[in-house]
Amino acid sequence: MARSRWDTKDMPDLSGKTAVVTGANSGLGFHTASALAAKGAHVVMACRDAGKANAAAAEIRSAAPNASLEFLPLDLASLASVKTFAAALSDRRLDILCNNAGVMFAPRGKTADGFETTFGTNHLGHFALTGALMAPLLATPGARVVTVASEFARLGRINLDDLNAERRFSRVWAYANAKLANLMFSMELQRRLAAKGAGVISVAAHPGYSATNLQAAGVNMGEPDAFARFGDWSMKWLNQSIAQTAAMGALPSLLAATGPDVKGGDYYGPANLMGLRGYPTRSSRPFQARNQDVARRLWAASEAMTGVTFP
Repeated sequence: MARSRWDTKDMPDLSGKTAVVTGANSGLGFHTASALAAKGAHVVMACRDAGKANAAAAEIRSAAPNASLEFLPLDLASLASVKTFAAALSDRRLDILCNNAGVMFAPRGKTADGFETTFGTNHLGHFALTGALMAPLLATPGARVVTVASEFARLGRINLDDLNAERRFSRVWAYANAKLANLMFSMELQRRLAAKGAGVISVAAHPGYSATNLQAAGVNMGEPDAFARFGDWSMKWLNQSIAQTAAMGALPSLLAATGPDVKGGDYYGPANLMGLRGYPTRSSRPFQARNQDVARRLWAASEAMTGVTFP
């Protein structure tokens, strides 16, 4: 068990290791990438926008001049982009894959491949990315896959007959369901890795309630509506009154990625205020995330939808 106030000072030296962080240009991803680079890892910043990624890299280097950073474009809402990104890393070592990026409370929409936006980006994009990067992960001793979930997963339900929310859609439930899918994917991946005796482990983390631009970005996507107006106001109020900083929110992911006592299948989150704030500790999984039958069926459906199979 991690000590009660684990933070970046407790991270080991990461020199010689390579980490991929999706959504590394802002919020949790920025602080995750920054901390990993400060400890000596070569960090591949997997982001959609080159300008934002380069600005974030400059900010990281201002605090850690020797930071080893690399930008590679990645749009998780496009399977073609995922394939191109993974191909660029196919012959390199990969110690840490941090599946962090995502959208929150986005309106109804579709990805480039026709999937519901939130499910397609948050779950299917990372499912496909992890599968496409499994070869370099398996070739790297002690590699870890860290998938960032959310306490919203406790509100989620996996409807295997309506994964694209064609029958029923709401912004909140779409996000909750996608985050539950993230968590179930992480746990099912660990079961499969362990069954094959692989050296890779799969771990999950959640940031509690952390103030980032994720909430406002999703709420304000699409045409302004009543949800957007109320959501924008409420998110700003909650970020100012309840949320912890994004740097604190990144600590569970960093512990999962680097902690010496981390085991496959672990789940980390803030220790205080019912998991909303505080230093990281092991967290309990939502009961629905423990359903192995649904997790296996979700895995099969994800393979069918993405065309990605794991070696």
